[in-house]
Order: sequence, then structure tokens, then C-alpha cells
Amino acid sequence: MLKLIFMLTHHDRTVPNALEVFEEVKDTGVQNVGFKDVGLPFDELKRLASMINREGLNSFLEVVSETEESCLAAVKQAMKIGVKNVIGVKREYAEKAFNILGKKVKFYPYVGRVVGIPEVLEGSIEEMVNDAKMFEKMGVDGINLLAYRYVGDPDKLMREVIKSVNIGVIVAGSINSFDRIRKVVAAGARLYTIGSAVFERNFVPDGGISDQIKAILEFEKTVI
Repeated sequence: MLKLIFMLTHHDRTVPNALEVFEEVKDTGVQNVGFKDVGLPFDELKRLASMINREGLNSFLEVVSETEESCLAAVKQAMKIGVKNVIGVKREYAEKAFNILGKKVKFYPYVGRVVGIPEVLEGSIEEMVNDAKMFEKMGVDGINLLAYRYVGDPDKLMREVIKSVNIGVIVAGSINSFDRIRKVVAAGARLYTIGSAVFERNFVPDGGISDQIKAILEFEKTVI
């Protein structure tokens, strides 16, 4: 399975024209498509999830809201809009979120201390390894690691966290080059997200959004 999750997001918000962008990229070969819980109203997020699912693709909602109330509200919305995967949710609210989701939706909570929007990841590597092991014991499907938003060494963080658990690790945030894709795949991530770098044309400077996706997918095949 291809590892890219294309996020219909820029600067940690779902883009206003997400529905139109999805129509543009749905036939590129991308298998996983996601969006954030902020940036569009509920009805449009529901329509977006339905479009992704209808195409037979794997839908993801990343919860970036900061308060417990808003996080859990977003998780409840995820159930209503029918996404197949919820990623994100701050670690301090993750157990409550997991209780809401049960096994109906796959869940990949954040490890470490996630601060602000755009998000920054704080904490020691040991702390995040411990978080990952705690979540594995809890029974979640995997974890979400904001490696390139980390205030320390992102490559060491990825290696240490990924090897510490037997659940899937999604690496998210600021993957903006082929070199970073290579490092993420080499570290053993199950999946990784790219959003802003696609909209900023980091991979094919003169190309459109579909060209960015196709280039990433072709590169990915060379490193898996």
C-alpha cells in the first residue's frame, strides 16, 4: 500500500476549496486522503468525507483543536461524517476520544506535547516512547507523530518511537521535500501526511496540485 496521506490542508486548516481539489486529485492514484477538523463547516466536511469514501479511498480526519471540549466534539463529528480514520487529538484527551470511537473508527492519537496551531511538538524522546507504549497498551490502532514539528532531532525521534511499538506510526507535519519522504519511509512509518507542501508546489515547482501528488507517488515507489 502506498504510504502517502494527501491532506486537503494548508497551514493546519482544511482549504476552502477542498471539494474542488479532491475532484482534481482523486484519479492520481492516491489511496489515502484527509482533512482537518478546522477550516470548513460541518456540512462541507461531511460531504468531503462522503466523496472520499465513495471513490473507495481511505478517509482521514485530523483533530487539531486545542481544548478538551473542542477535541471531543470533533471526534463525535468524525463519527457522524463517516470518516474511516481519526488522527491527532492531544494525548491528554486521547483516552476519552478512544472511548467515543471504540473500534468503529481507526484511531491514531498524538504523542508528546502538541502546542498551538500551526502545531509544535515538545517533550523528550523518552517521553514520547512512553506515550507510544501507553497507547499501544490502550489498544489504539496506531499513533500520530509530528516528527518534523519537533523542537529536537526529528530523525532520531522517528527511529526511536517507531521501533518501540508494534502498532502503526503516522508521521505528520512539515514533510516538504523528497529527502524527508525518504527518511520517513526508511524509519518505518506506516503512513505519512503531506498537505501544505503540495499547495506550495514544493515537489514540481511549475506543476499543478495533481502533478505534485503524482510526483510524490512515483518517488515513493522508489524508496519503499
